[in-house]
Amino acid sequence: MSGVDTRHIPRDSLFLLAEIRLEGRENLVRVKVRNLSDGGMMAEGDVSVQNGMRLSINLRNIGWIEGSVAWVQDNRFGIAFANEIHAAEARTRPTETDSSDTPRYLRPNSTGPDAKRLRKI
Repeated sequence: MSGVDTRHIPRDSLFLLAEIRLEGRENLVRVKVRNLSDGGMMAEGDVSVQNGMRLSINLRNIGWIEGSVAWVQDNRFGIAFANEIHAAEARTRPTETDSSDTPRYLRPNSTGPDAKRLRKI
């Protein structure tokens, strides 16, 4: 879908954290996902990107997605995905168990049977 105008695709406003890896770089950068559609997303963060730059983004419940930067304005930028995704999956609760391999911000909150162990303040 790179290079295709995806602004007509319905999108949801939301707030998620995700990791981005710019092409040719090893380090990961955490960004805020401001809106998400099946064809792309708007991200916000302290990362220097330019139009057309290739990258990968790791979205909750979806995994790594290839894409390219569609536009840049201040610390926000649009990403056009190389292939469509099912954006609704990112809104659902994480399906993984609470493991040390899963970043804390991707783990489910404690509302299940273990919630009783939480100390009330």
